[in-house]
Amino acid sequence: MIQVSYKWSEIEIKNSDGKSIYFSIDSLNVRLGDFDVTHPWEYEKGGNLLEVKEYGEVLFYKFLVDGKHLCIVTSDSFEIREEILKFFGDIDLLIITGTKQAVKVFENIEAKAVIPYGEGKEIFLNTVAFNGEEVSVYKLMADLSGDTTEFVNLA
Repeated sequence: MIQVSYKWSEIEIKNSDGKSIYFSIDSLNVRLGDFDVTHPWEYEKGGNLLEVKEYGEVLFYKFLVDGKHLCIVTSDSFEIREEILKFFGDIDLLIITGTKQAVKVFENIEAKAVIPYGEGKEIFLNTVAFNGEEVSVYKLMADLSGDTTEFVNLA
């Protein structure tokens, strides 16, 4: 089981072994534990696999954590191309900037669960007609349905 929580200005993604990935909302940096992974490459630490790609000066992060595919999208201002969509593939959890423009990005990626972040996350959630309660911790379970998307308002 993967656990996602919001702590100060970071989103923490913790795998079943307690190893963490940190995503800083302010700097848009990603760390595997204390290891900075803000350059295009493939990384592995603590059982977490990460591939970082750069398209048009925007970094995209794709993880394999406990058999689940997670992506972090840090921008909504890039051209959606086939090359980028192939990189994403089948996504279980998408962490995406919370803007109205990011909804178009989400619609092309088709993730099973989506966590918008940032000051505009309410705009994102309203645009997709989500009005559920805020949660402090989201647990990504093994049995996600491929038919519908689960939206999460992480507090």
